Parts: sequence; structure tokens; C-alpha cells
Amino acid sequence: MAPRSVTLALPKGRILEEALPLLARAGIRTDPALADESSRALRFATSRPGLDIIRVRSFDAATFVAFGAAALGIVGNDVVAEFGYSELYAPLDLGIGRCRLSLAGPADTAFDLRTPSHVRVATKYPALTKAWFAQQGIQAECIKLNGAMELAPAMGLAPLIVDLVSTGRTLAENGLAERAVILEVTSRLVANRVAMKTNPEVAALVAAIAAAVPAAGSAAQAA
Repeated sequence: MAPRSVTLALPKGRILEEALPLLARAGIRTDPALADESSRALRFATSRPGLDIIRVRSFDAATFVAFGAAALGIVGNDVVAEFGYSELYAPLDLGIGRCRLSLAGPADTAFDLRTPSHVRVATKYPALTKAWFAQQGIQAECIKLNGAMELAPAMGLAPLIVDLVSTGRTLAENGLAERAVILEVTSRLVANRVAMKTNPEVAALVAAIAAAVPAAGSAAQAA
């Protein structure tokens, strides 16, 4: 009997680049066009019978899996935490896509978390941002932006931002500095809970990918 069809949602950019060698170690060869950012294709075949890959935005990968359009996905734990989809099961930390979700503001302006009772923050992570500030006893008014976050303080939109940081170079080039780390981020293999229970091929793929993850990055994470 042929295996039941499975779709894996992969985000564009750095996570995709780091995921491809991992998939190769799991014995999954992908269409070369998948790594070509200039390709307009969105769906790609693989060497594993019944498995195809869709290439989507990082936030959308979690949505495709949560609503069952894809059985599996690779997404940052920042996205998992921001959306809080109960339909997602995150069994595996892949140890790739390492960065941090940080609070940042103008480097030449002092900021003391003990002072304000209300702040305005530009971010594409309103849920995580509000929850973190609430833990500090501060009410956060979040302005949703999907890009160019570093412009918000200079343009008077918001004095603070919450965004992903890797090297910190982009912040520094825009006169900003990190004030606090909200979340350490790595990419997780996520599965649709129903698909995990009803399609044996999903569990088999999770096991194959888990076997390809270096031991240092393979800690299981229950959703």
C-alpha cells in the first residue's frame, strides 16, 4: 500500500537554507528550485513517495499546519508561542534558525523598566510582547508592523520595538540597542495533531527527521 500523502510547510529564507541539509540527512532529496528564491513555484516534489513541500512565509507555515492544510512544518518557537494554536504539536527542537526575540530602543536614550506604567511598542509579535510587559507590571500598546521595524523609533511611531535579533548589526546601523531578551528562538518541527494520530507516514517522517538532528539540538518539546 502506498503511503498517504503528506505536505511539509517550510518558511522562506534562513530557516529554509538551514533545513535543507537536515532533510538531506533524513534521506529526503528536494527539488533544486526549492532553494531558488527567484523561483515563483510554491509547491515542490521530493524523493520520498507521497511527500511534497510548500514554501511559505514563516508565520504562515504554522497556520497551514494548524488548520490541516499541511501535516508538518518547520517554524520558530517564536511563531508557535505567538499564535498558541492548540492544533499544533511541536515534538522536536531542530536546533536551527537560532536567534532571539528582543526589546530594543534608541541607543542614546535611557530606558528603565521600573519607570513606565504604559509603553508603545512596534512589533509583529503583539501577544508575546503584551504578555512579557504584563509580567513586568507594564501595559503595552502594540502597533503591528510586518517589516522595517527599526524605522519606528526614528519616525515617531513607537519608542520601542520587539523583533528578532541575530547579530544585532541591523539595530546598531539604525541607532538602536537591545534592552532585554524576551525569548531565545530556535526552529521546531511541528505537526498537526490530527494528522499525527491518523496518518502513520507523519509519525514516520517525524522519526526520520529526529534521527537526522544532532544530539545537541534534539531535545523533545511537548506542545
